[in-house]
Amino acid sequence: MSEKPTVLFVCIHNAGRSQMAAGYMRALSHGAVEVRSGGSEPGDQINPMAIQAMSEEGIDISQAVPQLMTTDQVQASDVVITMGCGDVCPIFPGKRYEDWELVDPKGKSIDEVRPIRDDIKARIQVLLAELLPASV
Repeated sequence: MSEKPTVLFVCIHNAGRSQMAAGYMRALSHGAVEVRSGGSEPGDQINPMAIQAMSEEGIDISQAVPQLMTTDQVQASDVVITMGCGDVCPIFPGKRYEDWELVDPKGKSIDEVRPIRDDIKARIQVLLAELLPASV
């Protein structure tokens, strides 16, 4: 792994879970981690409830745009975190892969999205402690 690890967060629409995870990773790593996100079938906008839930944490993901996950992104990442996108993510030797089973926030109320957000935050904190043990 490089001095500055690269983490790719992938979910189907790149509009909720992966965007919240990327937002937390950017905020909590203070730039020590290169963060990417993508989707297997990107949506047309970020989930408004995800934006609101992250705003409550002081993290603005409102300017993010759903992106298509590319093979190049996967190949250039040290860690690939998938969230409900099945087997569409290409596998490369030497990469760390994790599949986080998280409820899709699509169509959920803010009260239903908050626990998903909090679960993502806890997972990001654990991942950060593993990637940057000296700085956490």
